[in-house]
Amino acid sequence: MRNHSLVTVLKSTLVAGLALVLAACSSAAASTISPTAAISSTSTTGAASSTIAAGSTSAASSTSVPGATTAKINLNTATAEQILTVPNAGQRMVRESQEYRPYATILAFRREIGKYVDAATVAAYEQYVYVPVDFNQADTETLKQLPGVTDTIAASLIAARPYASADAFLTKLGSVVAADQVTLAKSYLTGA
Repeated sequence: MRNHSLVTVLKSTLVAGLALVLAACSSAAASTISPTAAISSTSTTGAASSTIAAGSTSAASSTSVPGATTAKINLNTATAEQILTVPNAGQRMVRESQEYRPYATILAFRREIGKYVDAATVAAYEQYVYVPVDFNQADTETLKQLPGVTDTIAASLIAARPYASADAFLTKLGSVVAADQVTLAKSYLTGA
């Protein structure tokens, strides 16, 4: 019995050590990853985990998450592998998020995923995922996914509808948020 405990401790130590080495290698390789790739590393209880999610306009949108650099994942086109890069997302999140697609609003995502996890967990997921924004139809909460958009800005964007094109919408958005936020917002739009 004593040998079994020792073997278990040694295995755990080895796995934690390997995880740290892999995280270090991932960090070192970050400079060779394309600009649309994202790296997120966290360390917990002596073990480290690292995820790399390739970004593309159809599946991911580069944006800043406080304290981390990540690619937001389009919920309507995300693969299971992409969803699993979201911290604390497991197979159930994959299954349920894919079952309810396509999402027209972020509220639909909150409602459906909120059946299985609490509101704080849904909010944490939203730091890594988004629902594509139809600029002529999106509700306030869905518009607030766009970088820099607040309740007040969303209301002004809604009041200025309809927009003749994505460019017209982005021009209006550019009058109330920073240029870099407009650049990021473009990748969130449907048909942009």
